[in-house]
Amino acid sequence: MKKLLETFKHIWAIEELRKRITYTLMLLVIYRLGSYIILPGIDAGMLEGLQNQTKNNILGLINTFAGGAFARGAIFALGIMPYISASIFMQLVSIAIPSFQRLQKEGEEGRRKINQYTRILTIIFTSVQAYAYLNNIVSSPGNQAALLFNFDPNLMSKSMFFITNIFLLTAGTMFTMWMGERITDRGLGNGISLIIMVGIIARLPAALVAEFFFRVNKGGLILFVVELLIWFFVVLLVIMLTQGTRKIAVNYAKRVMGNRQYGGARQFLPIKILAAGVMPIIFAQALLFLPATIGSFYTEGNAPGWLMSLMNPYGFWHNAFLVFMIIIFTYFYTAIIFNPVQMSEEMKRNNGFIPGVKPGKHTANFIDGVISRITLPGAVFISLVAVLPVFAAKADVNQEFSQFYGGTSLLILVGVVLDTLQQIESYLLMRKYDGFMSGGGKLKGRMSGAYSQVDI
Repeated sequence: MKKLLETFKHIWAIEELRKRITYTLMLLVIYRLGSYIILPGIDAGMLEGLQNQTKNNILGLINTFAGGAFARGAIFALGIMPYISASIFMQLVSIAIPSFQRLQKEGEEGRRKINQYTRILTIIFTSVQAYAYLNNIVSSPGNQAALLFNFDPNLMSKSMFFITNIFLLTAGTMFTMWMGERITDRGLGNGISLIIMVGIIARLPAALVAEFFFRVNKGGLILFVVELLIWFFVVLLVIMLTQGTRKIAVNYAKRVMGNRQYGGARQFLPIKILAAGVMPIIFAQALLFLPATIGSFYTEGNAPGWLMSLMNPYGFWHNAFLVFMIIIFTYFYTAIIFNPVQMSEEMKRNNGFIPGVKPGKHTANFIDGVISRITLPGAVFISLVAVLPVFAAKADVNQEFSQFYGGTSLLILVGVVLDTLQQIESYLLMRKYDGFMSGGGKLKGRMSGAYSQVDI
C-alpha cells in the first residue's frame, strides 16, 4: 500500500501528467453530466416503454455503452456509436475505393480529409439513428405518458419535437466525438475508448447491487460470492491473454564503425496475441446496433423475424454473427497494425535477421505466418469472451450483471484500463520513477512493443 501511495504521489508531481489527467477527468465529468440532461418534450421518469426495452434486447447494450443515457432520453442517448459506425464505413471504403487509398498515402493531409469525411458521415448516421430513436419513443405505448406534447399541445407540437430533438441528439454525439478527440490530443489515453469505458463502468455499481439483492431474495448469498470469485478469475484470464506476446528472436550482425563495435546482440520482436485490442469487438458490436436502428422504425411486435433474432443478444443468430464479425475485424485490424514486408525491410537495414530464415521475402513470409497463427486463437478467445454473458444468463445470473460477466463490457474495461495505465507507466519511467509494476513484472498495454496499435 505504501508503494502504491508513493506511485500516486509521483504521478501528481509530474506537471504534464497532472494536467493531462485533470483535463481528461474534467471532460469525462462533463460527459457524465450530459447523460442526465433530458431532451425537451420528454418526462424521463415516465419512459417505462423504453426502459423495459433496454432490459431484454440489444438496446440494453446500447444503454450500457451510453451510461444509461439511452433509457433516460438524454441528449447523449446515442453516445459515440454513430461515430464508430462512420469510422468503420470509412475504413472499409479506404480499402475498396482507389481514390480513398491514395488519400491514406498522402500522409497528414490525407488523414485530415478522411477525418473530415468521417465527421460528415457521422452527422448523417446520427440523424438517421436519432429519428429512429425518437420514433421508437413516440410509437411505444409504454412511453405515451412521457410525451409532454400529448397532454399539452401548446407546449410543443409533434413535428417540433422531432426537429428539435434530432438536432440535439446529433449535436450531443458530435460534442461527444469532440471531447473524445480532445482527450486523445491533450488528455490521457484514447478518448473514444475512455468515453465508452466511463459509460460502461457507470452501470457496474447498479448491476452489482441488483445481483446482490437478486441472490438475497433467492436465499443464495453464497452463490453471489461464488459469482464474484468466478468473475474475478475471468478478469484475470482476460488480462493474461491480452498481455500475452509471441517473441520472435532477432540477431543483429556486428558492425565496426571507427574504433567502436555495434550490434552482435540478440533482441526479440514482440507480437501480441490480441494485437487489435478491443477494436474488433467494438466494431462488431457497432454493426449489430444497425438492426436495432432498423427495428426502431417498426411498431412494437411488427418487426420481421430475422430482425428480431439479430436484436436478441441471447439468441443464436445474434451471437453467431457477433463471433463471425469479431474474427473478421481481428484479422482486419491486425493487418493494419503489422506490415511484415516493412518489418522485414527495417530489420534488413539494421543488419538484423531471424535465425534460420533468409532475409527479405522469406523473413516477411515467416513473420506473416507467425502473425496469422497467433491471430486465430486470439480472435477465437475474444469471441468466446464476447458470448460469455449468454452462458452467465443461462446460469441464472441477473441480466444486468451478466453483461459484465465477459462480453464487450469486460473486454473494453480491461483493454482501456491497461492502455491508460501503460501510458501513465511511460511517464513515470521517463522521469526515473518506479511505475505500477516496478520489480519483477512489466505492464504491457496495447501500445507496447516495437509497433503501436492503430486506434480510432
